[in-house]
Amino acid sequence: MAHFLIVEARFYTDLADELAAGAIEALEAEGHTYERVDVPGALEIPGAMMIGYRNPRAYDGYIALGVVIRGETTHYDYVAGESARALMDLTLDPGLAVGNGIQTVENRDQAWARANRSEKNKGAGAARAAMALAALRHSMGTQ
Repeated sequence: MAHFLIVEARFYTDLADELAAGAIEALEAEGHTYERVDVPGALEIPGAMMIGYRNPRAYDGYIALGVVIRGETTHYDYVAGESARALMDLTLDPGLAVGNGIQTVENRDQAWARANRSEKNKGAGAARAAMALAALRHSMGTQ
């Protein structure tokens, strides 16, 4: 059994709830435990994960959940790119097992198609990715 930290960007609360429900179902189906923390938006997710990493409780894996919807300005590009880059940095150094469930979409319809548990269920996908990486870390003795 592994213990995961779910970091949720709550900017779009309804979508965040659906992504989290998918992630939680996937974790519980495998018998894993989790804790949830909320942050305002996608840019804050990597920082929250680093705080979790420095916490003595130590997590086996991390799940990033959020939605970034393109708007009328370039802000979307910065949020989407920088949050993805920071999550990748966390997977490389310090080597966290991160499942990236931040959805970068053009509109709410696309966001719902990805978040909805009866459609693409990207929350569960992010949880499965984190579980797979955590298992790989464990099998290689790099905990």
